[in-house]
Order: sequence, then C-alpha cells, then structure tokens
Amino acid sequence: MTARLAHIRRHPIKSIGGEGLDRITLTAARRLPGDREWAVLTEAGERNAQASQTAGQPDRWLPKSCFVRGVQSPQVQAISGGWSDGRLVLRQPTQGDLVIDPDNDGDRLVEWLRPLWPANASAPTRLVRGAAIWTDQKWPWISILSLASLADLEARTGQALGLHRWRGNLWIDGWQPWAERALIGQVISIGSVELRVTQHVGRCAATSANTDTGENDIDMLDSLERLYGHTDFGVFAEVVTGGDISLGDEVTA
Repeated sequence: MTARLAHIRRHPIKSIGGEGLDRITLTAARRLPGDREWAVLTEAGERNAQASQTAGQPDRWLPKSCFVRGVQSPQVQAISGGWSDGRLVLRQPTQGDLVIDPDNDGDRLVEWLRPLWPANASAPTRLVRGAAIWTDQKWPWISILSLASLADLEARTGQALGLHRWRGNLWIDGWQPWAERALIGQVISIGSVELRVTQHVGRCAATSANTDTGENDIDMLDSLERLYGHTDFGVFAEVVTGGDISLGDEVTA
C-alpha cells in the first residue's frame, strides 16, 4: 500500500481548538504556518513573559508551563474550531460558540475559558501572539503521526480515540503500525517536500481526555507504557526542502 498524506491539522491557538486543511506551503527550517501562533498566558506564565516582551507581546519562545494547557483541564481539550472568514470560531460542548478577532478580542476569550478552568490552577490572563510559534518544542519542528499506529492503539485499548487529542500536524495513511519509530534520522518526502525525522513525540496526560466530552476516558500514559513500553506517539520532523503539500500526496522514506 502506498503511503499518503491523509490529514493536515493546524491549531491557531495553543491547546485551544484546531482545524483541518486541504493544503499548505512548508518552508525549510520553519514550523507549520499559523500553528500555535497564539496562546493564552496564565498568571504563573506572566512572570516569564514580562521579563522579555516588546509592545506588550513576549518576544522570545516560552515553555508550555506558561500557558493554558489541556493537561490542567480536560474541558479545554474539548474545544474545537479554527479560522472562518478572518475570525476564529471556537466551540465547546458546555459553552456557547465564541467568534473572535484574536488581535482585539483576547479578553473575551479569557472570560470564555474561565468556566472551563479549575479553581486551583493558575488563572488565564491574556491572549498573546508568538515572536516564534508556541509549540512545546523550541525547535522548528512539525509533528507527523500515523493512522495505522492509531488504529493499532485503538484496537489494543478497545476504544475509539480519534485524531484530535493528539494535536498532530500531519497524519500519514499507509505505513505499517509504529513504522515511524524507525525513521529517526531519516529524510522522508511528502510530494516534493523533504523532512528529516528528528525525535519521538513524548506524550503527556492531556491525551487522556476525550475531545468530544471534555472528560478523561483513559489513562493514556499508563496504556502506552503497558502496551508498548514507552509513552510516545508520533515523531517530530524538520523541513529540509520546502514546497506545497496537499491531501493525497505520496509519502516516501
């Protein structure tokens, strides 16, 4: 079976929503455009942000601990949505829809998040745009995941897990289950674009949340460790040769 690019996923706000794309242009040594371009700081994160900022916006990469994250609230994992007609449209099962211009409506997003946020966690404060992109890794990497590995994990756990809890960028159909783990250090091609596979994606407890309900439905880290002897799912890769990629493009290694 020929491997193909099955899904392109982008998350305009870190940990909050996500959208599918038909095509995108990748640039060498850059992240996926528009992915994690925005993030919501917390009170704890403000200390790091204010130590280095220009015009009120952080001007350097900040660690994930500075931001609203699904690991602190499963309800945040159930937020979906992305760009529509120049605005971000966000949905959550227990909330009304929110439509915002992120340049001007950050306060509305923070208020919308408050009912989803645990009282004992550092409270959300403001929406910020990244000097870089707010991925968990400081390096300009893109995540690549396998539909066959997901199917194998679903079969072994006995439950549907879906794409969205993993917050991956590129999903490949046609690899053998877990074949991506053997690609570290290799260059793969998606159409005319070349990417060097750099590292396994280590997972956190946020992946235990069902993204339809906002409730934890599995201990994902325990399941991965018990079934496979590790807590990874997917790989990171750096773009070596840029260009356009589209759904259905052939993937070769």
